[in-house]
Amino acid sequence: MNDEYKMSRRILVVDDEDTLCEALRFNLEAEGYEVDTALSAEEALTFDPGSYDLILLDIMMGEMSGTQLARILKANPATASVPIIFCTAKDAENDMIDGLELGADDYITKPYSLRNVIARVRTVLRRTTPPTAVPQPDEITFEGLSVVSSSKVCTVDGLEVKMPKKEFEILFKLLSHRGRVFSREELLRDIWPSEVVVLDRVIDVNITRIRRKIGRYGRHIVSRSGYGYGFIE
Repeated sequence: MNDEYKMSRRILVVDDEDTLCEALRFNLEAEGYEVDTALSAEEALTFDPGSYDLILLDIMMGEMSGTQLARILKANPATASVPIIFCTAKDAENDMIDGLELGADDYITKPYSLRNVIARVRTVLRRTTPPTAVPQPDEITFEGLSVVSSSKVCTVDGLEVKMPKKEFEILFKLLSHRGRVFSREELLRDIWPSEVVVLDRVIDVNITRIRRKIGRYGRHIVSRSGYGYGFIE
């Protein structure tokens, strides 16, 4: 499992068996997760369930069952998106269906191995954790060539160069991925995403204009015959 799915992942274990709670806590913490335990559904509600990335929830408990707790959590917008894995000794098909219909992400029947629980936790967290967005720099520079995304300004050796929107976007993309050659199809898809029909020749025309405008840096925009263009240092 990649570290990005473990870092700061918080898990709440809800089960009325103290020994089982501690065993799950010990093993999950050994995997790098932050773990809290609650011995009843009522106690779990005092923990701020919306702050957790996953809840391991037993069905058969005291006055409030796991399914009742799940209904409460799924009905509250603040906790509705928190993934739930039911852990229970009840293995009848109807119980499994009921749990999944409540919005549970997985269902494990007792007795279960701790390895199985950990594997299920990994799978659910991987599925429900959005990928980390890689922040894009606002300004890209190469020697005396600079493009600033927020202001849409291109400067060459300190002098601003006027560029239409598509030319600027092509240059910014090539500069942002120096050393990579993009096919014409990739550039058309990324720069003209909403256009119905745009000819490959449009890329060639814009590249010619960009090369001319950025002067001596234009030689770094290279073409690969039959493929496309890239900015090579």
